[in-house]
Amino acid sequence: MIEKLLIICVFVGIIHMIETLAYSVRLAGLKTRKLVVALSLFNIIVIVSRTANMVQAPLTGKLGDAVQSKEDLPLLLHQLQTILLAASIGTIAGALLIPSFVSIFSRMISHLEVAGSVPKMMKNIASIHTLEKAKKHVKRPRWIMLSQLRIGGVPKRLLLLNLMATTIYTVGVLSTLYASTLEPTLSKSILMSSGLINGLAMITLAVFVDPQVAILTEKVMKGESTKQSMNKMVGTLVISRLCGTVCAQILLVPAALYIAWICKLIP
Repeated sequence: MIEKLLIICVFVGIIHMIETLAYSVRLAGLKTRKLVVALSLFNIIVIVSRTANMVQAPLTGKLGDAVQSKEDLPLLLHQLQTILLAASIGTIAGALLIPSFVSIFSRMISHLEVAGSVPKMMKNIASIHTLEKAKKHVKRPRWIMLSQLRIGGVPKRLLLLNLMATTIYTVGVLSTLYASTLEPTLSKSILMSSGLINGLAMITLAVFVDPQVAILTEKVMKGESTKQSMNKMVGTLVISRLCGTVCAQILLVPAALYIAWICKLIP
């Protein structure tokens, strides 16, 4: 069981690390002036996240299947809290990797333009010489970066919405899993509600968060705003995302109880 939980935590950490790095894709696009290419290339990396999610989902479900009685609930809760901790650790890892990611990803964009296709690009950069050169683009995060992250200039409403969406997305599936063990007779309806919960988070990101980031990106591209303002927005969004994973820990049990209560009301 410990090995299974460790595997789940690794996959969850990878998922949240990649989703955190997604904030910095626009920085690489601005750096190379190839924003559309950057967004397209990042979709290849997203495949890794989607694959990790497909693998960990049934493994996480098995944790719920192992609950045979009410006495097993504390163990399941501890396991789910550990998974949420892995989400926070993955987010922190992604934040620390942003400087290196922007530099390396910018080089990948240049390689893609030369190669003309992703398979050719992967073939070209797979050489030992190219991998050795990549070490030069690894950058350590500096404390000065944190000192520049002040909320001033970044809409507080945007950060709050990003925090809320991250919290819902992070806790959604796990809280429905826990709720299904609290109310075994409603387990099927409870588990089916996870799609609706995550859908609310995706709608919030798509309607309220992403357009704001896109507008600022366009302003920077046109010279109407500075790159520093984009760096600040990315940094504060990452911090709000990390806070969202922490809030998910707090809301795990209340959300499970609320979901179970709502499903009881459904005729």
